[in-house]
Amino acid sequence: MEIYSLPYSSIVMWSSENAGGMFDVNAEIELWTKAGNIKVNLGKKVDIRRFDRLIAEALL
Repeated sequence: MEIYSLPYSSIVMWSSENAGGMFDVNAEIELWTKAGNIKVNLGKKVDIRRFDRLIAEALL
């Protein structure tokens, strides 16, 4: 397991993808930062829309 500490101010753009279908069981979030991009696979129990809202409230 890897843990990153990333300040909100370094996030330039992000995208999210729901877990959907029989073969795609994990939600994903991708963050583009000043240092590069990070793709994170989240468990199927994570509410990706709530995670999206958290990032949006911090950045926008």
